[in-house]
Amino acid sequence: MTRKFIKDYILEYKNTLDKDVSNEILKLQDLVNETKSLNSKVIIAGNGGSASIASHISIDLTKQAKIRTVNFNEANLITCFSNDFGYENWLVKSIEYYSDRNDLIILISSSGKSSNMVNAAKFIKMKKMKLITFTGFDIDNPLKKLGDLNFWVNSKSYNIIENTHQIWLTILCDSIVGKREYPA
Repeated sequence: MTRKFIKDYILEYKNTLDKDVSNEILKLQDLVNETKSLNSKVIIAGNGGSASIASHISIDLTKQAKIRTVNFNEANLITCFSNDFGYENWLVKSIEYYSDRNDLIILISSSGKSSNMVNAAKFIKMKKMKLITFTGFDIDNPLKKLGDLNFWVNSKSYNIIENTHQIWLTILCDSIVGKREYPA
């Protein structure tokens, strides 16, 4: 590793975070608040590192913002549904079994190409539910094409994309709560 690599890497983060997503975050904040007012829930899902982000944000939205939020990261649910319906359909089935009509769905996928995410997005659109996507890599990725509101990171690096998604989602949570620090 060289100094140039480190400087370039930090510069890519800065450039990614310089993107003004304030309008999109405010739109998402309105959608989340509307979901809460309808006594509905937010469902958030991802694969791998994006699943970890989904877990983190679902807890923050539930605990700090008082918005009922769930994710599907239980090994028994994923392996059961993957075994019974195929990996590419486990998320479709999770949404089918656990969602209600006015729920807001957030799907996180760095590439926007994961078959389980894309299939879930198609199911969500068929059910006329609201879909928010967080993606990266190619600007015209399949998942982004299906979203009602899309957050896209202009990078080819998983870590930069995932960490940017994490920052944008924590901004959402903090903007709903209305402060930067939470009491214990």
